[in-house]
Amino acid sequence: MVRSGQMSGQTHVLVGDKVAVLPQLEPGQKLLPVTELSELLVLSPAAQLAAREAVARGNDALEPLRRASDASISQFFQAFAERLEDPATFEQIAKVNAADVESAQKRGRSTGRLRLTEPMRRDMIGGLRGWASAPSRVGELVERRQGEGFAIERRRAPLGLVAFVFEGRPNVFADAAGVLRNRNAAVFRIGGDALNTAVAIEELALRPALASAGLPSGALTLVRSTEHGAAQALFCERSVRLAVARGSGRTVALLGAVARQHGIPVSLHGTGGAWMYVEPSARPETVHNAVVNSLDRKVCNTLNVLLLDRAAVATLGPVVEKALREVKAEVAVLRGSEGVVTAKQELEEPRLAHEWEWDAAPEVSFALVDGLAEAASLFNRYSPRFVASILSTRAGAFEEWADAVEAPYVGNAFTRWVDGQWAWLRPELGLTNWESGRLLGRSGFLSGDDITSVRDFFVDETGLASQRR
Repeated sequence: MVRSGQMSGQTHVLVGDKVAVLPQLEPGQKLLPVTELSELLVLSPAAQLAAREAVARGNDALEPLRRASDASISQFFQAFAERLEDPATFEQIAKVNAADVESAQKRGRSTGRLRLTEPMRRDMIGGLRGWASAPSRVGELVERRQGEGFAIERRRAPLGLVAFVFEGRPNVFADAAGVLRNRNAAVFRIGGDALNTAVAIEELALRPALASAGLPSGALTLVRSTEHGAAQALFCERSVRLAVARGSGRTVALLGAVARQHGIPVSLHGTGGAWMYVEPSARPETVHNAVVNSLDRKVCNTLNVLLLDRAAVATLGPVVEKALREVKAEVAVLRGSEGVVTAKQELEEPRLAHEWEWDAAPEVSFALVDGLAEAASLFNRYSPRFVASILSTRAGAFEEWADAVEAPYVGNAFTRWVDGQWAWLRPELGLTNWESGRLLGRSGFLSGDDITSVRDFFVDETGLASQRR
């Protein structure tokens, strides 16, 4: 940030490549220039304090967690699951959630992911029980080289404190809790719409489960603030060893820039929305099932853009139309692709980059393409480089598609398989697209058992190994 002078009594500063007005700060406020995105943020004292206190509690929990037994950690997961399963406990949480939903509706907010439904509850319980039976990876031998009288070993170790910023949905507790399996601690901020629900889960289920297992209360800490500044302040804390931001759009990009600016490794979800390409050889029943089951609810892996090969219009066009009508989809059709499916609106090609957000009726874009090469080209140009599905029975088509698209998740069926708990039986901490490029040495799925560090050891096996090189 470079001061550029005063104009009209105002002080102007250069932030990144933009000039901004330097605001008048109140006592305790913190100025945070984010040069990567050329933004100037102001953090309130309350936001800073909420983040700082949560991080302090998390750091205090690390040493007791390292001494904790695997059995006590498993006991925590089991106790957390049992409390969510208990009808009386869940009834109290559900009442708070209903109030959160009602409040969000009055403010015109989307509530599809905010509702604590029975399937969401079952998934949380299943995820926690999965962690209860999962082995710890701490101490796991990654690699070993045997020398003359000595060995060099590479083993997994706890990472430390992980900071999460989640969307406003209640099930993130089960996701974040997974970091405890490998003796890490977590602090997390949840979207303001779901904060009261989160507090209820913390007080009625999470903290009692930690206490019953003899684990420190700060092992999983909720940042009790609705301010966006609390999330930004959280990602400024240099003792955080990994910052994870779920959701999409400018807010997530800003959080990532804040973390990187403070030297914190970051895992960002980024923009969601899956793409599907239908080749002429695809089976009609496969097309129908894949389309219907990719539009059952709006999450990041929901079908967002459907591409149909022009050569398949006569045979598979009616199948696509029937599937879209069955789910009552509202379809935006690319200009030049009209007449195949019922369209609510038309769109220009750059609009294929838009991620639809819906609660009730599915919204999806539709376009005709001339072959796999054009479909892959559109995907690479306009998609968030996230989920790419091809429906085809042509020999070699799947491999050709996988080679052509820049996507971490490639399939030949419905798009909703991209879920850590469903695909790998492990609750996910986040999904990452390739919008900013491929990831170094890891999948786009980030799960609790991925959160480890690696240490190298020299082991003198005889006491006589050479002490020189």
